Amino acid sequence: MSSVSMKSLLEAGVHFGHQKSQWNPKMSKFIFGHRNKVHIIDLAKTVKELKKACKFVRDVAAGGGSILFVGTKHQSQEIVKNEAIRSGAHYVVSRWLGGTLTNFDTIRKNVARLNEIEKMKSDGIFDKLPKKEISKLTKEWKKLDLTLIGIKNMQNLPSAIFIVDPVNEKTAVDESRRLKIPIVAICDTNSDPDVVDYCIPGNDDAIKSINLLVSVIADAVLEGKAAIKTEGTQISVEEKYSSDEQIPMTEAAENKEVVVSQENVPEKQ
Repeated sequence: MSSVSMKSLLEAGVHFGHQKSQWNPKMSKFIFGHRNKVHIIDLAKTVKELKKACKFVRDVAAGGGSILFVGTKHQSQEIVKNEAIRSGAHYVVSRWLGGTLTNFDTIRKNVARLNEIEKMKSDGIFDKLPKKEISKLTKEWKKLDLTLIGIKNMQNLPSAIFIVDPVNEKTAVDESRRLKIPIVAICDTNSDPDVVDYCIPGNDDAIKSINLLVSVIADAVLEGKAAIKTEGTQISVEEKYSSDEQIPMTEAAENKEVVVSQENVPEKQ
């Protein structure tokens, strides 16, 4: 069973949104308030939406479907890559190639070319080529490997896509919507939740926040795969909290408690 506590969400800074001037009004239903001109995300709602997203991802994986993880921002690249590999998911972390989904046949041809070059290297053919040709092929290989390494084994379009920051990954969102591929996404306060199917309200800039949320989704993928062999496996996110610091934002609001102090609110661009 995969779970995440309110305490862990708070410690990871999942509740810190963008500055008020950069918000998307459509995210208002997920916002608790603001401190020092920075929006504060209601973590009780984050828990609720994260639970929905985990159940969906688990069900997709349990049904034999594939998940594509996407996170090309610098601070999310290693996290997304490592968690995708850990859960056996496909991933894109360098840059999104236009047509990755909508022009999938061409992408597969590029993957075939990448595999061809790699076979030439493994078979020792490179050693027999002129230096100029080796240099040319090496450059081609590096370019293809950088953008395709995470989807080399993706034989078909993914069953769902998981995105860190749909604002930054607009092209991936547009292609997924065009093909009606369900989208799960970590949405900061500047995001449009209407363009995704499962919005996880949370900080999509801080490394700790990204790491926590992506790892929970990766766990859901793993549990879904395990459920293929083991009936009855369930995934849940904790909804009960045992200490005052774990009280959901909505409850804190009723008690008029200050959840964060102004000096602890980080600057976000």
